[in-house]
Amino acid sequence: MNELYYVEDDRNIASSVKEYLEQKDFRVTVCETLARAKLLIEGHVPSCVLLDWNMPDGHGADLCRWIRSRWKDLPVIFLTIRGDSPDIVTGFQSGADDYVVKPFELEVLYSRILAILRRSGNMDERYLSCDGIVIDQNRHVVSYRSQEIPLSMAEYQLLLYLMQNKGRTVTREQILERVWDVRGNYVNDNTLTVTMKRLRDKLSQPTCLKTVRSVGYRMEDSL
Repeated sequence: MNELYYVEDDRNIASSVKEYLEQKDFRVTVCETLARAKLLIEGHVPSCVLLDWNMPDGHGADLCRWIRSRWKDLPVIFLTIRGDSPDIVTGFQSGADDYVVKPFELEVLYSRILAILRRSGNMDERYLSCDGIVIDQNRHVVSYRSQEIPLSMAEYQLLLYLMQNKGRTVTREQILERVWDVRGNYVNDNTLTVTMKRLRDKLSQPTCLKTVRSVGYRMEDSL
């Protein structure tokens, strides 16, 4: 299921769009402030962002630029009453993929979203996220709260495996087999302990990375 964040402070419009898109098998989360949208995106990268221009705590163009500086391929569509040419140009210059002027037909909006998603691919497959930790699998880059974190290959593979199994407990034996033994590099149990400690230190001891005593580890969102 495609997940969409809709940044809109008009509850009536937001409710109509949310209801329609959820009938089309989207999961829609409405954000009534830019700050809330940033918090959600840092915690989990959606398939697409719909964005109004005038928000209580700022301008949608600022959020669009913020998104584009961190997630270059995350689709962003402006959905706004501001339809003058300078506004539309500014929207695209800020990094938007499309610009829809209110009032609009829901069927047309839906078609535009589908078109952009066909071009962008599946964001859920590219980006894995948990409580502000984000892995860009295409670029092999890890960031935390929008700051890139340099990891060793072993640390990256360990985090990747845990994120791919988010919400499930994985045993130490499974991790050793998946992260190290699959490459023919036999290591002892202490290697995992040391690598995990270094990973946690680099990620500032994230609460979403949990130890399951005598079993293994689990990653899960705390929001």
